[in-house]
Amino acid sequence: MSANQPHGQIDGATMGSANDAVLSQRFSDVPSILDIPVHLEQKDEDEADAVEIYLENLSDPNELCSLLEIEYAAARYWMTVALAYAKQSKMDYAIETLIRGGSALQENNSVGALSVVSCLCWMYLWKSRNAPRLAPAGVPVSEAKTKEYYLQLAVSALNDASRINPSFPPLFLARGVLYLLKASLQAPSKVTATSGASIDSGKADLLRAALKSFEDAYRASRGKNMLAVMGKSRVLFSLGKYPEALAGYQEVLAKVPDFVDPDPRVGIGYCLWKLGFKEDAKVAWERSLEINPKSKIATILITLYYLDATSSIPIQSPEFTRLYKKAITEYTQTSFKLDSNFPLTCATFASYFSSRKSFSDVDSLANTAIQYTDLSVIASDSWYLLGRKEHYTGNLDRASDCYRRADDARGGSNSGYLPAKFGAAQLCILQNDIGEAKLRLEKMVQDSRNYEANTLLGTLFAEEAFGNQSAAPKEDKTAQRAIGLLESVRAIWKDPKSTHLPDTTVLLNLARLYETEYPHQALQCLLHVEQLEIDRIAESEGHIDITESLETRMALHSALRQFSTPQLTNNIGCFYFQTNDYELAGEMFETALHACMRLGETDNDADAHTDVDALITTISFNLGRAYEARDLTDKAVEVYELLLKRHDGYTDALTRLAYIKLCRSPQDRGPDCVAKLYEGNSADLEVRALYGWYLGKAFSRRKPNNIAEDPELRHYKHTLQNHDKHDRYALVGMGSLYLQSAREMRRGTDQEKQKRSAMYGKAVEFFEKVLQVDRQNAYAAQGIAIALIEDKKDLQNALLILHHVRDTIQDAYVYVNLGHIYSELGQYSRALESYAVALSKENKPNGPTTLACLGRVWLNKGKADRDLNAYQMALECSQKALNAAPEQVHLKFNVAFVQIQLATSIYSLNETQRSLEQVQDAAKGLELAISALDEIAAHPKCPYPKDDVDQRANMARNTLRKQLQRAIDSQKEYEEKNKERLRAAMESRQAELRRREEERQEVLEKERVRLARILQERQETAIRDRELAVQRTVAAAEMAMDSDTGTQSRKKRKAPKTKGEGISKNRSGKKGDADSEDAEDEPVPKKRRLAKKESIKYKSAEIVADSDDDSVLQQIEMGLETKDSPRSDRDGVDEHGSDVGGGSDKTVEDGESETGSRYRSQKQSRRTRIIDESDEDE
Repeated sequence: MSANQPHGQIDGATMGSANDAVLSQRFSDVPSILDIPVHLEQKDEDEADAVEIYLENLSDPNELCSLLEIEYAAARYWMTVALAYAKQSKMDYAIETLIRGGSALQENNSVGALSVVSCLCWMYLWKSRNAPRLAPAGVPVSEAKTKEYYLQLAVSALNDASRINPSFPPLFLARGVLYLLKASLQAPSKVTATSGASIDSGKADLLRAALKSFEDAYRASRGKNMLAVMGKSRVLFSLGKYPEALAGYQEVLAKVPDFVDPDPRVGIGYCLWKLGFKEDAKVAWERSLEINPKSKIATILITLYYLDATSSIPIQSPEFTRLYKKAITEYTQTSFKLDSNFPLTCATFASYFSSRKSFSDVDSLANTAIQYTDLSVIASDSWYLLGRKEHYTGNLDRASDCYRRADDARGGSNSGYLPAKFGAAQLCILQNDIGEAKLRLEKMVQDSRNYEANTLLGTLFAEEAFGNQSAAPKEDKTAQRAIGLLESVRAIWKDPKSTHLPDTTVLLNLARLYETEYPHQALQCLLHVEQLEIDRIAESEGHIDITESLETRMALHSALRQFSTPQLTNNIGCFYFQTNDYELAGEMFETALHACMRLGETDNDADAHTDVDALITTISFNLGRAYEARDLTDKAVEVYELLLKRHDGYTDALTRLAYIKLCRSPQDRGPDCVAKLYEGNSADLEVRALYGWYLGKAFSRRKPNNIAEDPELRHYKHTLQNHDKHDRYALVGMGSLYLQSAREMRRGTDQEKQKRSAMYGKAVEFFEKVLQVDRQNAYAAQGIAIALIEDKKDLQNALLILHHVRDTIQDAYVYVNLGHIYSELGQYSRALESYAVALSKENKPNGPTTLACLGRVWLNKGKADRDLNAYQMALECSQKALNAAPEQVHLKFNVAFVQIQLATSIYSLNETQRSLEQVQDAAKGLELAISALDEIAAHPKCPYPKDDVDQRANMARNTLRKQLQRAIDSQKEYEEKNKERLRAAMESRQAELRRREEERQEVLEKERVRLARILQERQETAIRDRELAVQRTVAAAEMAMDSDTGTQSRKKRKAPKTKGEGISKNRSGKKGDADSEDAEDEPVPKKRRLAKKESIKYKSAEIVADSDDDSVLQQIEMGLETKDSPRSDRDGVDEHGSDVGGGSDKTVEDGESETGSRYRSQKQSRRTRIIDESDEDE
């Protein structure tokens, strides 16, 4: 349905210039002067006298109606006067005239009365179109002359006319319009909205009745009533049958191109718009405006086109401003000037004034649209605008009523008006009825994918999730629900067709929701917010010089970051710190500090809500922590000291300084500093946590036997009893102490095992208490996993817990614990991976504890797989651990133990699985192990019972040493015997190889001799063939035939000719003129064809040779063929089967040249010539 139709037409309308306006034909048949005849007693009405009535400026119709009644005027005079009043928009006078006319004609002329009553029905319909929809304020409903009131009068007039003549054609058209107006005034029912039907049943019945009436009118006019076709198209449009409606409007336009009131082009545009051809609709409406520049409906419809076009353009775009300005100033104002009460124009203008916050204009325009509209859609828009006005001014009750009316005008319930539903939800939030707001928004989200509803509902769930963080319910899915809604909003931003721009509020809420469980996602949200701020700053006029001075985008980003919000930059740095990107975190903190300094240098009243000093303090402390993480301790101390100069009582800075001093001087200055800090801030939980950690380190080597006497435990207990019973650090510390105590308890008897298990249970209680307070506490979860492993041997559940802990805590000991579990489960490869990751995360690359664990896993893997390489790796790891901490006696024992295990394993292997070198190395290692065990047993702090160590050393000395010695002897004997066998086998193989080589050379030599013999025979045959050919040629030339006697005689020799002449004659294949006479005297020799026989002289292709010398033999054969091919080809038979000495006149040289050329061009195989005995005789 393109607007570009052939012959310069748009859907049947002839194109013309903007000046070819067509005047409306309405009231065109109303004359300016009416002659009313008098003295009707005369027979001929034309001969009667007449009274002239000027119809252009009529006043009160009483006198005129009295005249018509006295003179018994015909119906056409009454109708002409009424139409003249209607033409002057004096509809009440017209109706009064028709009522009196109908009464006057009712008795004498029923046919004339029918026309007058029919015209009266049309007047009532016109009045209904211009009457208010609702009763004006202060007027009783029973007395109000609303649209419904005039429709009832139209029904009454129509019934009166139908009683006179029900088949009167104009009544069909009037009845159709009546039904159409009734249908437009009927509001959608909620039952229809719930059932999902597009049109409710009552309205559909009215529209079908209107359609039948228009069809009756069309049939009665025999297809000439175009108003009936227009009405039918209007009904089809209301029923949603847009293609059929479009066809009807196009039919009218094709038959009556100058039809402008009503204009079918407007209907065509409506249908095209509904079918999705908005550009074509605009063309139709513009054409309507060209033909009728005063068409208010075409003008306002073009306005709606441009407003719709702005909906797909961002508000900040210059194109949006241009289109919106054109729609309002160029079209809406023009339409309003044409008719200030036109409902669609009033509603459009009211929307514009609502965006300008000109609520007084909104109130008047919206109420006007509500009063005079026939369409519930326009009434819904107007009620919504009134609701927004009341919402903005704070009249929530009135706003709620307007939103409800707007929603009900479009069906309410499941359909209704979405903006009105959203406004009602906003009112619920303002009234703190969050539950009702959620219910309304949930329904909106379910029914449609609305951007605003998703945003508001996601924000409500996010606020609820933030409030629930302190309560920490077990099953709280509010956060997940909020994330799902807000992520759907983010997905809309990525749609290229969407005009919605990213919202920083949505991103910040998502960052808060992600920060606990998904810090990487939270960081991405904050980076997006930062990018939005930087883009906004780059576009501002105050920073254009900065953006122009930098070349790369990265440099631009870094330069503009200092103008961003310092809180945002600080939060981004915190997330980088959590991901262990300490360098980038430090850069962020430094940038945030520069931004704070810039804020401090500007006017203090610029941002009254920003506490610059608090920001500087917090960000400086974060910068110090970043320096600590990067081992820049001196810089961190400098930052903390500067902070203390600004705020000498800043406890966090004092705590970090005390910790640094304790790490640097654990014996003198550090403990004094911690003690001093604790004395001055004993109520601070962070200080108490540091002091508890210090007590644990100070008394780690002299733990009391009774755990209740442990100073660290007593400190934590005091914290829980007197300061905060939910202090997580104290609870985790007490659980760890009970765990350590249980690990060191004896478990020889059942009673000791029960006590030990009870101690583990106590530790688990503390850890569970922590998880009740903080369900994300990974340290408590790890403590429970360790208790499950050591007490219950529940490795699988503990492994699941540690997997979650690993995702939260990136420390080395988490991977060490995972390695322990994998080792116990026999998954040695995974255990090795875990220990390797733990080594990479430790500050010391050669941590002795982790290396010892790694050596143990290699040892277990070697035992399981009987792999000597694994034993060697175990020994290497144990040795590295000992080198890292040579003062640790148990590491020395580990080395000795691995050496003994290696010796035992090598001894148990067969001679074929080991080497003498390995056995000797094991013996050396055993000697070192015996010495080490003796030293360990003599050590004053032997980690194991001395008797056990001595017993193990004696066993190695007395038993294993002898076993290894026997293993060395047997291995030597085995390897010597094996060496002799290898030597004999090698000699046998070498002899066999030599024999094969001799045989191969012998075969090659025989083949060379055979090939040489063949070559010699071929050369001899070629020489003999050439000699015979020359002899036959000479003999043939000397023989001549006597023409008289018929006998042969030898030809006389002539003088030799030049070489050139002989060649030319021979090549011509004919004798020359000089020899023609002699040739006639000589007898022609008989030609004889040689029979083809199988060649007895051939080159054999069956060469027996070793595979290694195939290439050599092939090269020899190729060489022979190359040498023989010229002569052998000359000796063969030509392709016509003639022998060289046959009847051909060509010489030997010619034969040789032609044969050679054929050989080069066709690559034919050489043929061996067979010499016939007769040839030899000749």
